Amino acid sequence: MAPRHEIAHLAHVQLLTPKLEESVRFCTDFLGLRVVGSEGDRVYLHAWDDYQHHTLTLRAHRHAGIARTHLRAASPEALRGRVDAIETTGYGIGWADGEPGFGPTYLFTDPDGHEFGLYYEAEWFQCTEETRPALKNQAAAYPSGGVPARRLDHVNFLGRTPGDNRDFLVDVLGALTTEQIMLDDGSVAAAWTTFTNKSYDLVYTRDNLGLSGRLHHIAFAADSRADILRACDVALDQGVFIETGPHKHAIQQTFFLYVYEPGGNRIELCNPGARLILAPDWHRVDWTEAERAKGQAWGLKTIESFHTHGTPTADDLTRET
Repeated sequence: MAPRHEIAHLAHVQLLTPKLEESVRFCTDFLGLRVVGSEGDRVYLHAWDDYQHHTLTLRAHRHAGIARTHLRAASPEALRGRVDAIETTGYGIGWADGEPGFGPTYLFTDPDGHEFGLYYEAEWFQCTEETRPALKNQAAAYPSGGVPARRLDHVNFLGRTPGDNRDFLVDVLGALTTEQIMLDDGSVAAAWTTFTNKSYDLVYTRDNLGLSGRLHHIAFAADSRADILRACDVALDQGVFIETGPHKHAIQQTFFLYVYEPGGNRIELCNPGARLILAPDWHRVDWTEAERAKGQAWGLKTIESFHTHGTPTADDLTRET
């Protein structure tokens, strides 16, 4: 098992979209992110309380999905140690130049084929006069429009074998599994893992279509439940598709809203975001198949698309082959 806390946190993600301009407008007008740069087919966006240069990269592509998930190492020594560990697994790809604001990045995949980047060197977000906050311990001024999303909270991947991906994160990157769903046949249907004192950073859910490398959703933390309720009205005014919510998850107890951005990716708004796990000897919570069949903690019954929609879609992958 790898040492804990050599991964500092989930850092930022590259999201693919076939409708780049519309996806950018969604991120700025609805989520309240700010554009901090662009380069070719990529646009870089910042959440108002993220200390790093940017939170999200939108990349033009023929279909939706997640291109890469970036993690920041806790130190240069931790970076070297985790790279050495990854290379023993056969999942390493190699070093690449980082995105603007980020240093050399080591690329690798999980057992399911999702691509990751691991780095240490990072440029902190630099305020302009327009974005300078009144409080110096805040990264940027509170946006006047949109939700607004405070920070990237977690990523939920779809995969063939959640247990294998969970074990990779634990054994190679030092993650902790906080909750999981155990089916009656003994297999793992989903696992929630963390690198920090948050209750979860990365989630793996079994892909009911039996596909690999897909995305279920990325999530942004909102300051309050009131922000999520307001987001429903903003979504209505802006024509944003609401898939389900607001409800409360039983697992992790998150108050949530799920929407689709114009490219087709599912986006969650959550409060309080992940809970805090302070116990050094945390006892993993296992949910049974019968317990999960009861649905959410409260709210409407989970709709079918929540179990079937992922990006890229099966049709997208068929067209690729």
